[in-house]
Amino acid sequence: MKWNLRMVAAQRDIWRPTQLQTVLAEVGFTPSLSKVAALWSGKPVTVRLEDLDKICAALDCTVADLMQAEPEPHLASREREERRVAGTRPDRGSAVRPIPGTGRGLRGLPPN
Repeated sequence: MKWNLRMVAAQRDIWRPTQLQTVLAEVGFTPSLSKVAALWSGKPVTVRLEDLDKICAALDCTVADLMQAEPEPHLASREREERRVAGTRPDRGSAVRPIPGTGRGLRGLPPN
């Protein structure tokens, strides 16, 4: 996720964490200056939903304005990989043959 707090704040002429703290106080949200600075300076690891709601109320924005989905690099490379049929060998391209069963039968049910 991309954290866009500074961009949303800049669109409302808020340029410093202290200014943001003042705007947050107007909606009844009084975090410490260190918490506001942490939200301001980078992408937070966690944000409480209640806090997110108050930030949106103070900045007159939506959650979609504050956060933007970004695909992870490892997920994008997975989509580019060649799709192959299950059971095929990547080196030969032929299907893997099943091994015949040993004739044990079905498993019993687990104990109660």
